[in-house]
Amino acid sequence: MRKAAVRRLAGRAVGKGRAKRVRLLELAHARSGDKGDTANVGLIALKPEYYPLLVKQVTAARVARHFKGMITGTVERYELPNLMALNFLLHGALDGGGTISLKTDAQGKVLSTALLRLEIEIEVAQ
Repeated sequence: MRKAAVRRLAGRAVGKGRAKRVRLLELAHARSGDKGDTANVGLIALKPEYYPLLVKQVTAARVARHFKGMITGTVERYELPNLMALNFLLHGALDGGGTISLKTDAQGKVLSTALLRLEIEIEVAQ
C-alpha cells in the first residue's frame, strides 16, 4: 500500500488526501563524509518516483532544523536529478575536522543515518 501511495504523490503537493509521516529511511539511501569542518551528506532516492518528494520536502532549511544544536554553520543543498540525489553540505558540523576534533564521529559518518531519521509526509490510499 505504501509504494502505491508514494507513486500517487510524486510530483504533487501534499494535502490532496490523508497524509502519513514516514522516515526518509523508507524512501532513500544516504552516505556521508568530511572535508575539513564541513560534512557532506548525500541522499539518494531508492526509486525514481521518490525523487520529487525529496526535492520538495527535504530543503536546506529543513535539514538545518533537523541538525539544530549539532552544526554551527549553514546548510547548502545541491540537486543531482540525473542521480536522483540531493547533496547537502553541513558547514561547522565537525568541530574543526577529523584531525583536530574531539567529537566521537569526527568524520561525520553517522550524519547520513541521522538524516534518514527525518520524517516527511506522503499521501496514503483512502
